[in-house]
Amino acid sequence: MSVQKTIQQKVIVSGKGETKQHAFASALAEIQNKIMEQSNVLLRIEPVNVDILKAVENKYTERFLFFFFPRQRISYEVELSVTVAVTEIKLADISFSQQMTEDPNGIAIPFVTKKI
Repeated sequence: MSVQKTIQQKVIVSGKGETKQHAFASALAEIQNKIMEQSNVLLRIEPVNVDILKAVENKYTERFLFFFFPRQRISYEVELSVTVAVTEIKLADISFSQQMTEDPNGIAIPFVTKKI
């Protein structure tokens, strides 16, 4: 009996960064957090398809003390729709056996058979 279950679901994530790589890495790192909110115990998250919903490049001129040293700053924003194959463990199908054990933190007194 297999307790694994593989499902496909679509997740929409977004990311920002100073380079294109940082923006995509930020968005892809968010996938795990989104899926962990919804599912049980995850074994694997595998991206199947990535669609770009929005890709924006923001440029602006930054100046020191409003006049000096102007420089161009660029930041990137992406919004992705990622289809992922999620393999998870179905906890409802697992039967746990119960065992009664003594208190591991109890103190054994030599002349008394009970623990405190």
